[in-house]
Amino acid sequence: MSKDHKRRTRGEVEGSTARASIYGEVTARVVAELEAGRFPWVQPWDAAAAAPGLPRNAASNRAYSGINVLILWGEVIARGYASQGWLTFRQALDAGGCVRKGEHGVGVVYADRFTPEAEKERAVSEGGEARAVPFLKRFTLFNVAQCDGLPERMLSGAAPLPPREIVPVAEALIAATSADFRIGGAEAYYAPAQDYVRVPPQPAFRHQIDYYRTALHELGHWTGHPSRLARDLSNPFGSEGYAREELVAELASAFLCAALGIVPSVRHADYLGSWLAVLRADNRAIFRAASLASKAADFLLTFHSEAPAMEGAA
Repeated sequence: MSKDHKRRTRGEVEGSTARASIYGEVTARVVAELEAGRFPWVQPWDAAAAAPGLPRNAASNRAYSGINVLILWGEVIARGYASQGWLTFRQALDAGGCVRKGEHGVGVVYADRFTPEAEKERAVSEGGEARAVPFLKRFTLFNVAQCDGLPERMLSGAAPLPPREIVPVAEALIAATSADFRIGGAEAYYAPAQDYVRVPPQPAFRHQIDYYRTALHELGHWTGHPSRLARDLSNPFGSEGYAREELVAELASAFLCAALGIVPSVRHADYLGSWLAVLRADNRAIFRAASLASKAADFLLTFHSEAPAMEGAA
């Protein structure tokens, strides 16, 4: 075994160990929330002062995505922040402000791939493609509430929704998808074979605003069709694969509700047991689900002309 191969192998092992640590840490936090009966992706602003919305970078105004949404929403709940805006220590300084002494940030992750020099050399000498190595990089963010001296534009929150249940922006997005969207009956579902969504009429919901959470959940499934994002939608009810897809759709709905400023009521625990089983069995499941949900939400938000760009997907 060559020295370069030993070094590459050691690096890959160390990288794998670091990723496993991050996966385990975040999954444990989400599982703890679920075991306590809290859903960290549904109406996370209910227990906090922050306006509904996706966590965003206050400097670039780009929304975070993937697992970082769940991490940052969890911090907003835990610390009662009034803003969904976040910055790195350096960004706060560059903006003319600073993080207050004694404040503690929250660790988030950035997922990417790189190609080691040794692997590039191997590809040149042996032929074939150079193999890229996936990595997760940690970095620390601070809420704008933890900073002083920031410009006013970084402190503003999301505009509140008007006090009504019909949400024009959601209606417009649903129409713009051109999905076969059927209203009627007593069940909400997506039929992959026929490629249509069905939801009960809005007056049938105990809280009419939940009509939109349900509609966006089913449209989340709709994005998985082979002609769109091509997820596996063939798993039978009650299976692990079915629970994974339900988790993706539920997170996608939460991300969309946040991006559009819709505040649904708390999701009932109809899938809680199956979600917990998936998360306990695989500490990468929440990362995969959040990543796929961000892709589904981004796909649907392309139909919304003012959709925010997503940042830092993991």
